[in-house]
Amino acid sequence: MRFGCRHGRFVLVGHAGVLDLADASGGALPSDPLEALARLGEARSFAATADWTDAGPYDPAELDAPVPRPRQVFAVALNYRPHAAEAGFSPPAQPLVFTKFPSCITGPDVDVTLPPGNVDWEIEVVAVVGAGGFRLDRDGAWAALAGLTLGQDLSERQVQLAGTPPQFSLGKSFPGFGPTGPVVVTPDELADPDDIGFESLVDGEPLQRGRTSEMIFPVPDLVEYISSVCPLLPGDLIFTGTPAGVGNRMQPPRFLAPGQTLVSRMEHVGEIRQRFH
Repeated sequence: MRFGCRHGRFVLVGHAGVLDLADASGGALPSDPLEALARLGEARSFAATADWTDAGPYDPAELDAPVPRPRQVFAVALNYRPHAAEAGFSPPAQPLVFTKFPSCITGPDVDVTLPPGNVDWEIEVVAVVGAGGFRLDRDGAWAALAGLTLGQDLSERQVQLAGTPPQFSLGKSFPGFGPTGPVVVTPDELADPDDIGFESLVDGEPLQRGRTSEMIFPVPDLVEYISSVCPLLPGDLIFTGTPAGVGNRMQPPRFLAPGQTLVSRMEHVGEIRQRFH
């Protein structure tokens, strides 16, 4: 199943267009994305037999973030060895978890106002929590997730790295710094949910490229680790880490500038696009 959010409502997304879950189910299922994710099993059962003859066309630019109001947004640092190396660190022995505040989450095709400082790109595969739970083991991780989507962990490096030790969350949470989408793809739709390719470009110039099979800590490990401390709730997001190629580690460093467009692509999921002002 592929799903997203349009005009604040949970929609199923297919080749024929989109189906509004609440409307198509005659009100039996909710329109609110968090409520629909809490009843994801019912939504998937409905989708398996849904009548798509009434599906409507849509403009991808109309899609909101698949989960526009997550309650918790986790992120993982240094989860790819080449990125750890370019940052001057040894690969971590356990996941390094920080947060992005939920107010930064935005949709897949948006304009972003750059704050003062040095704003960098970080393409990431994002795990979306479905049933969730507390103290999950890695074998049950995929069953606890709704699926995968694509994101950018945009980061203003001056705020992020200020202080000793630095505190990441504020520098990664300016408005628009958590674009996600365009859709979520459930694990059963993926031939191998642990091996998905992705890439990003700015104004057509390649920036980053990776595969989730290259993670130090795969998605099931992250679910097990984070849920050992925090119960995972329907709609929570886990930004799973970025590969090598971030701007602040280039020589000389490079950062995003007004007038540029950042495009990110992920196999099976699609494309997100941010225009900077």
